[in-house]
Amino acid sequence: MRQRRLGNSGLRVSRLGLGTMSWGEATDADEAASQLAAFVEAGGTLVDTADVYCDGESERILGGLLDDVVPRDHIVIATKAAAKRNDGPFGSGASRGALLNALDGSLRRLGVDHVDLWQVHVWDGQVPLEETLAAADHAVATGKVRYFGVSNYTGWQLAAAAAAQQGGPNPIVSVQSEYSLLERGIEREVVPAARHFGVGLLPWAPLGRGVLTGKYRGGTPPNSRGADPGYAGYVDHHRNDRASRIVEAVATAAEGLGTSPLAVALAWVRDRDLVAAPIVGARDTAQLAASLAAEELELPAEITAALDDVSAIEFGYPEQRRG
Repeated sequence: MRQRRLGNSGLRVSRLGLGTMSWGEATDADEAASQLAAFVEAGGTLVDTADVYCDGESERILGGLLDDVVPRDHIVIATKAAAKRNDGPFGSGASRGALLNALDGSLRRLGVDHVDLWQVHVWDGQVPLEETLAAADHAVATGKVRYFGVSNYTGWQLAAAAAAQQGGPNPIVSVQSEYSLLERGIEREVVPAARHFGVGLLPWAPLGRGVLTGKYRGGTPPNSRGADPGYAGYVDHHRNDRASRIVEAVATAAEGLGTSPLAVALAWVRDRDLVAAPIVGARDTAQLAASLAAEELELPAEITAALDDVSAIEFGYPEQRRG
């Protein structure tokens, strides 16, 4: 698997990241071990988790696999903080106390002395941005964090944070956002902000929450997330007429190329401007293998253009360019 630099930083990551949101729930420790081994064998290095995934179990499982399945220094560990873990005074948010408390918890669960990429999971409008960034600076200065990023920020939020860190020892190197053929909203303001400040993109849900694989074309498979009451709303967000047109275009392209709709959709987002690594999750190793197989696919320019066109979003004032 090829490697890319994350934004303007010196951090290199595989151009596909392994997501672990389901580890500890739909994916048990044995299956997680199989996934991690397959991912690393394929040349993958970026493994993404968060302190809130399965109440911390995702981090615990990953930590238990280090050295047994893969040496610690062979992977880039990315985790997140700020989403709600509990009702305690430091159980959520982007305050200094909450963030540093969350980081210490992540390090304990992972069984490591540092993480390679630490991301603020969500914007916290109740906390001064300066306090949030000072906590990140402290985490880097103490050696507990190597690089710092953000997640789910709007364009102005990313720009404000990146501008505050610009020129300092701890610039923002990444923003993790939902991005796929079905969700291109970040192209309006997040992508321009990221380009201006040299921030790399880590797309989550690059397969449109599973819809772009084509599995829902004929209905809802009984063993899919769309059939799970806990995830049905998550999937249904991208089940509409516009999505159906895009899914059919992806399926047509896949048929013409002799590959899968999954591979086409993943290759499209992987090769978008500023993207370092789409984050793909899988229930089992077979699903992951399908994503890993997309590494070899390079979309012809005419197919990329056709997919761009069918999935195009509307730009209006003030994002639109005139003349």
